Amino acid sequence: MREIEASRIAEEVARLCMEANFELEDDVQKALEKAHDAEESPAGREVLRQIIENSDIARNERIPMCQDTGLAVIFVEIGQDVHITGGDFEGAINEGVAKGYTEGYLRKSALADPIRGGNTGDNTPAVIHTTIVPGETLKLWVVPKGGGSENMSHIAMMKPADGVEGIKKFVVENVKAASGNPCPPIIVGVGIGGTFERCAQLAKKALLREIGSTHPDEFYAALEKELLEMVNDTGVGPMGLGGRTTALAVHIETAPRHIASFPVSMNVNCHAARHKYIEL
Repeated sequence: MREIEASRIAEEVARLCMEANFELEDDVQKALEKAHDAEESPAGREVLRQIIENSDIARNERIPMCQDTGLAVIFVEIGQDVHITGGDFEGAINEGVAKGYTEGYLRKSALADPIRGGNTGDNTPAVIHTTIVPGETLKLWVVPKGGGSENMSHIAMMKPADGVEGIKKFVVENVKAASGNPCPPIIVGVGIGGTFERCAQLAKKALLREIGSTHPDEFYAALEKELLEMVNDTGVGPMGLGGRTTALAVHIETAPRHIASFPVSMNVNCHAARHKYIEL
């Protein structure tokens, strides 16, 4: 049995909330630079130049790369041999979110009631997805999720007969309809299978994958590649101003499904694809 102090979890979450908003991961930064060099549209190329410049300023001056600093989404893998001491686990995560958003001067966007409003004042509570795994390690992914990209989410309960062609149509049509709203170039997460709620979670989890990685199943790796080409063929381009770079990546996650159900979901990250990871 391994013990981890709740206070340490809170400190790490606070740090990751700030770092996620101040600095892009290297894979995203490199993908943007590569897209800039390859972009054929003058307008699209200029937009990508400005996005990269904005990212550099945020990193160097320790300020948010976007005014929408997101709702705090936390993915957790906790070993079954881990014991949290000195406080409760979810309380520690929310303490860290409150500390990070306050000390980092990050915009607080959480409303206490979805209809009647009322800002919670510290961007809590976080949305926490916890998986219990073997071992004695604790893995945390902090994912600030902005409203603009989140609003472009979709889920469809398709007919099993819709198959792979139905998936392609679903993704491409929704990217075209979203146009510049999610601040492209985007990363597209696609969830296939499971149940209604599991499918949506898969799409968001897919956004955590490193850009340039491929699905371990060759069938889905090929589908990711085809979907990326189809999305970029839409011509939406950077910030919706036209060009070849509508998306930097398409990532798919799957789960077994009921024989009569065929849920497919889509969740996107804007070009500020913010996520930070730590293993304790």
